[in-house]
Amino acid sequence: MQGFQLEIFLETTALIERAVQIWQQRAAAAVQEQGRFTVALAGGSTPKRLYAALAAAEGIPWPQTLLIWGDERYVPPDHPDSNYRMVREALLERLPMPVGQVLPMPTQAGDPAQDANRYEAQLRQVLAGEWPQLDLVLLGVGEDGHTASLFPGTAALQVQDRWVTVGQKEGEPRLTLTYPVLNQAVQVMFLVTGANKASILKEALTGEAHLPCQRVNPKGRLLWLLDGAAAALLPLRTGLG
Repeated sequence: MQGFQLEIFLETTALIERAVQIWQQRAAAAVQEQGRFTVALAGGSTPKRLYAALAAAEGIPWPQTLLIWGDERYVPPDHPDSNYRMVREALLERLPMPVGQVLPMPTQAGDPAQDANRYEAQLRQVLAGEWPQLDLVLLGVGEDGHTASLFPGTAALQVQDRWVTVGQKEGEPRLTLTYPVLNQAVQVMFLVTGANKASILKEALTGEAHLPCQRVNPKGRLLWLLDGAAAALLPLRTGLG
């Protein structure tokens, strides 16, 4: 990875508060500049806490916010493993969010490649340019170094000519945004918590680039928000919030 900013928090609650603040700041700036705030959402337990906090936060321009998904398991939208279902229960059911401003990844065709094409076509209708410039992208990191549904050793890592492609985890298909989309973002924010992520974070933030998460190098700002447990093995634990 190239340059990035790192913020470490003693408690996950403080990390979530900081993430809400960044969301608010980016939303205000984007709406002022272009009348709309576009976000790619992540799955996982830490983003779920963020979404619940956002639902209770004030001053967020939800009617001018466009929500898309960074990745999705190829399961029905009401499945317990669905990222869309998680976001719906944590956030969407608690907000007056316009239906047309919520664009989950489709998983109903029975053909992941067909649904990837369909989602890309949908995004191209609402996002301008050869590559979209998302205002904020939320990401996490798996214990294998994956991010979104870009897993080590899979074909999705090499896709450079598509907005959306099919990822694979142990033979199970997923839909995912591609690196060219992630790397056009105004801001990418990694949210990583827990001692089980400490080892891979040390490798990702201090080692040579070979992990999928290390290939996220946006043209805009790259920010890592970590809790103390996730940051425990980093050589310099500075900036505790």
